[in-house]
Amino acid sequence: MRSNTKAILVAAPRSGAGKTTVTLALLAAFRRRGLRVRAAKCGPDYIDPAFHAAASGTPCLNLDSWAMGPALLASVAHEASSGADLLMIESAMGLFDGAGGSAIGEGAAAELAIHLRLPVLLVLDVAGQAQSAAAVAFGIASFDPRVRIAGIILNRVGSDRHRASIERAIATLDVPVVGAFPRDQAIHLPERHLGLVQAVEHDDLELRLHRLADLAERHCDIGRIQALATGLSVEPHAAAALPPPGQRVALASDAAFAFIYPHVLSGWRRAGAEIVTFSPLADEPAPEHCDACWLPGGYPELHADKLAGAERFKAGLRQFAAGRPVHGECGGYMVLGEGLVDAGGARHAMAGLLSHATSFAERRLHLGYRAATLLQDCPLGPAGTRLRGHEFHYATLIDPGADEPLAELFDAEGIAFGSSGGRRGQVTGTFFHAIAREEGLVAQAQQKLAKLA
Repeated sequence: MRSNTKAILVAAPRSGAGKTTVTLALLAAFRRRGLRVRAAKCGPDYIDPAFHAAASGTPCLNLDSWAMGPALLASVAHEASSGADLLMIESAMGLFDGAGGSAIGEGAAAELAIHLRLPVLLVLDVAGQAQSAAAVAFGIASFDPRVRIAGIILNRVGSDRHRASIERAIATLDVPVVGAFPRDQAIHLPERHLGLVQAVEHDDLELRLHRLADLAERHCDIGRIQALATGLSVEPHAAAALPPPGQRVALASDAAFAFIYPHVLSGWRRAGAEIVTFSPLADEPAPEHCDACWLPGGYPELHADKLAGAERFKAGLRQFAAGRPVHGECGGYMVLGEGLVDAGGARHAMAGLLSHATSFAERRLHLGYRAATLLQDCPLGPAGTRLRGHEFHYATLIDPGADEPLAELFDAEGIAFGSSGGRRGQVTGTFFHAIAREEGLVAQAQQKLAKLA
C-alpha cells in the first residue's frame, strides 16, 4: 500500500548547528500532543537514531541515497513512515554535503529531499550573528531551486531583541521563521569519540526529552511546523539490503554491540530469518540453536576488561565457529581478534578467532563511505559480491594478522583503499559496515540522476 504520511526534512548549513536537539524536541512535542510520529536519519549514523527512537517511541531507520538504490530507498522510506501521521527525517552534516565534487554531494540530504520531494525545515545556529543569518538562509534557499526551504528554526538565540533583528532580515526571503530555541547548556547532550553518548547510557533521557518538548512548545509554532510537512508518496518494494546470514541468526546485543541498521534486520525478517539476541557483556554464549552469529559494531573498547573476562561468551563463540559462520563488523571485528588495547594502553585478550589485534590507544579517525568487493565467501555474500557501506572508527590495527583478506575497499570516488578484514575458516570480520548490496545500484543511480535533472 502506498504511504501518504506527511514528511519533513530537518537540516542545517553544517554539523553542530543543533539539528539533533531540535529534531528530538519536535518529536517529543508532537508525540506529547498525541500525534503518531516517526523519525529517520539521513546517512549512515548509528547513534542519533537511538535518540530518535526514544523520542518517537518507534524504531528509527536510515535513508542513504549513496548506499541505497532507488528501490531500496523507497522500501525503507515506506517502512519508516508506516503507521505514522508525521515522519521527521534528520539530515547528516550540512544540507548539501556528501561525497564527490558535484554541487550537491552524493548521499547528501538535499539529494534525498529532491528524490522524495521533501520540504526542508532549516535549523540556523545564530550564535554570534544577527542579520548575517538571513544571508546564510538566502544562500541555502537559492542554491538549488529543486530544494524547497519551507521554514526556519533559529537556534542558540541570545534574547528577544536578537531574535527580532534576525526575523526582520529573514522576512525579505518569504520563508517563515517557525521557532527560536534559546542558548541553554542544560539541553546539551554529552558526546564522545563517535558522536553523542549512546541513548541507553542516559539514565535521565526521559526527563531530558520532557524538557525538550517543553522548549519546543514554548519557543516553536508546533502547529505551523506540522502544516509545513507534505505527503510522502512512496510505494513498498520487495528490495532487500543484505541476505540473511542464516535461518536463525544469533545477534550480539548490549552496550558494547549496539550498531546494526534496522533496515538490515527488517530485511532479514522479511526473508524468513529469526533473530535471537544475546549479551556478551552478561557473559552469554551465542545460542546453540542458531546457524549463524553476527557481532555488530559498538563500543567494545569501553568494555574491554569485561569482555576479556567473559569466558563463557568466548568459549561459546569458539564452539559456535567450529561449524557455523561468525561475522564481526567494526567493534565485532575487534572482539574477534587476538587482543584489544584500550585507551589507557592496557591490552585485553579477545576471542582469538582471527589473528589481528587492534588498539584504541593509538587513535586515528577512519571515516567515510566505502564500496567493497568481497574476496571470500562470507555471511555478507559470495566472493565477488559488491557492497556499499561506510567506516567510522578511531581504532587502529597494531597487528594485521595472517588471515586471508576479506574484501577490497574503495572510497566513494572509486579510489582503492586496499584489502580489509580477514577470514579464517568460518570466521570473518572487517571494520567495514555494510549498508546494502550494490547490485543494480549504478544503473538505478543513473536513472535517478536523469529524473532529477
